[in-house]
Amino acid sequence: MDGSTEGSRGNIPEYSVSEISGAVKRTLESAFGRIRVRGEITEFKTYPSGHSYLSMKDETGTIRAIIWRGSMSRLTVRPENGVEVIATGKITASDKRSDYALQIEKLEYAGEGALLARIEKLRLRLGAEGLFDEARKRPLPFLPEVIGVITSEKGAVLHDIRTTLARRFPRRVLLIPVAVQGQGAAEQVAAAIATMGALSPLGRVPRPDVIIVARGGGSLEDLMAFNEEVVVRAAANCPIPLISAVGHETDTTLIDFASDRRAPTPTAAAELAVPAREELMAALQQRGTRLARAGHSVLDRGRLRLSRAGAGLPDLPALIAAGRNRLEDRGHRLGLAPRALIAAKRRGLEGTAARLPRPQEAIARRRAGLELLGVRIGGATRAVLGRQSRALARLPDPAPFLRARLREGRAGFTRMGERLEAGAARRLAERGAALDRIPDPTPFVTARLREARAALGGLSARLEGASYEALLERGFALVRDAEGQPVTAAAAVEPGERLLLQFADGSLSVTDDRGRKRGKAETQGSLL
Repeated sequence: MDGSTEGSRGNIPEYSVSEISGAVKRTLESAFGRIRVRGEITEFKTYPSGHSYLSMKDETGTIRAIIWRGSMSRLTVRPENGVEVIATGKITASDKRSDYALQIEKLEYAGEGALLARIEKLRLRLGAEGLFDEARKRPLPFLPEVIGVITSEKGAVLHDIRTTLARRFPRRVLLIPVAVQGQGAAEQVAAAIATMGALSPLGRVPRPDVIIVARGGGSLEDLMAFNEEVVVRAAANCPIPLISAVGHETDTTLIDFASDRRAPTPTAAAELAVPAREELMAALQQRGTRLARAGHSVLDRGRLRLSRAGAGLPDLPALIAAGRNRLEDRGHRLGLAPRALIAAKRRGLEGTAARLPRPQEAIARRRAGLELLGVRIGGATRAVLGRQSRALARLPDPAPFLRARLREGRAGFTRMGERLEAGAARRLAERGAALDRIPDPTPFVTARLREARAALGGLSARLEGASYEALLERGFALVRDAEGQPVTAAAAVEPGERLLLQFADGSLSVTDDRGRKRGKAETQGSLL
């Protein structure tokens, strides 16, 4: 037993832990070298040191992986959990621990299916935030002054955009060159969009009125920079209307959903940005033609309405002639009317003055009436006293008492008569004094008559100054026909017709004798 045990120990080699770890490390690194591993990324985490650790798994297995800080900046695909990738690198084992890991130097998406799944997942998430809503999209300006272009300065995209703008409607172009694929392309595109949106309209660099983000065609991986979240958010937050023109007509990226307009090609984007100058000129010419036709139509309709209105108007020359005749007739009648009016007013005034009573005669009649009334009162009083005396004398001689009473009554009647005569005389004197105090109205009436005559004389002078007779005194003459009507035109006189010329101091009768050579009317006058 002891011998066999010792023999078996001598046949099995003995290694230290470090030797085994080093042998495994060398075997793994020499056997596999540089390899490509396909799997889904899980447990991805980046530490403050800049190194990233993750795991790659498939249906049955898992392998740990490391991305060193220096390699992370060179990756074209940023690692994300749940994304199936193909990692290129080498296997490395730890000397101190019995484990190994894949050192990743390059990452690629594992086919278009993985890329499309990632893009769809991001699209759904950003769409749920409202970044793709139609309400956010703004209309493009009709004719922008400055057009911003974000693309690579190399290649045919920029040339196509410039050529199209020059052909359709030349505009100023503001270019920010960026990388359109590869590591850091998405960040450059997003930064360029933000830079153009932050420009001031009053700054030295002109602020674009519309932005074109363009790239030529390529594979799905080549267009991945425009499917990144940072680019989509920058396009959605841009304050300037944005046109996306990435890839060919069949290519679709997430920036197309966030932009205000999508163009199938960069050339189509330039066509959307500016109108065609030839089309505008043709439309302007067409509108000018339509306006001219409309103007001519309006003028024709106006002329037609004017001609119809003119046909319905009366004969203006005839109306003017009739009005002139009426005016001349009214003028003639007006010249005759003032004298007749003044004469009528003068006759009325004289008749009124003749009917006015004379104040002296009225006073004399009243005084004579008062004197007659005084005489009649005195006579009546004396007659009453006489009748009373005669009645008393015829009475029989009464007793002494009665005789004394009779004497007293006779004395009382005598005193009453004297008082009546005195009262009558006093009343006559008072009425005479009242009549003497009444002012003589003759000066007042005379003054009013003088004022009225002065006003009437002024009106008469004004009317005579405005009459045609005043014109006759200045050397003019009034021509009348045989019926006494005024003649105002030589054409209204018949050849051989007799006319009456009235001057200021008399009238002349003339006969019209027209000369055949001169063809004008000549008047020869003969003194009546």
